[in-house]
Amino acid sequence: MPAPTLEILPDKPALVQRALALVVEAIHSAVADHGYCTLALAGGSTPKPLYSGLAERDLPWENLYIFWGDERYVAVDHPDSNAGMAKAAWLDQVPIPADHILITPTIDKDPVVSASQYEATVKSVFASLQGIAPDQVPQFDLILLGMGDDGHTASLFPHTAALTVGDRLITVGHKGADPRITFTAPLINHSRRVMFLVAGADKQTALAQVFSPAGDDLAYPSRLVRPQGELRWLLDRQAVGDLDLAMI
Repeated sequence: MPAPTLEILPDKPALVQRALALVVEAIHSAVADHGYCTLALAGGSTPKPLYSGLAERDLPWENLYIFWGDERYVAVDHPDSNAGMAKAAWLDQVPIPADHILITPTIDKDPVVSASQYEATVKSVFASLQGIAPDQVPQFDLILLGMGDDGHTASLFPHTAALTVGDRLITVGHKGADPRITFTAPLINHSRRVMFLVAGADKQTALAQVFSPAGDDLAYPSRLVRPQGELRWLLDRQAVGDLDLAMI
């Protein structure tokens, strides 16, 4: 398993610009290598300007396949929707084929059903692209992740059942009583590239625990992200604070 790459940027705008360059490079690299790029997006406030920046680039739109690593259980037009945010900031502004934008279903009364539906969608798309069998794990070209001040990533929250799901690609995560749809750790860890975007002083405590040799995976779920491919952390200076990076 490759060691993670850490980059510390002076502030959030610099982090966004670095992320933009890396995402553009990853898209072009994947398309050059195998003719398409499969990209799973993160929600939250940090990646929004990244998506706005991507909307201004000249990219091989017809070769992109867009997914979401997690989604709140709300309609796309709800202000809390991760898909709704990405559509407004980016996807509605560019000519990506509509059937290449694979939005997480959140309209069924039972989130378990929605998770199963999204898993079936992911498997179907990757069966077409990669010829994988139903029991194989799809390999994304790039998965974008954030990290909460509690150390969660996607909708893998501390001490919740979703953290130990090993036989599914997509499951139901919970933030308190609120259900969410989320990639599982095994799916994330099969990706060619995973990139964390972490900004803000409120992340310092969790970041220290995520990189501590004595940290608890179930208490700080971002620790579970150990992909077979490249793992890159983009951190702004406020998130790092006085953290001793020599321990990483």
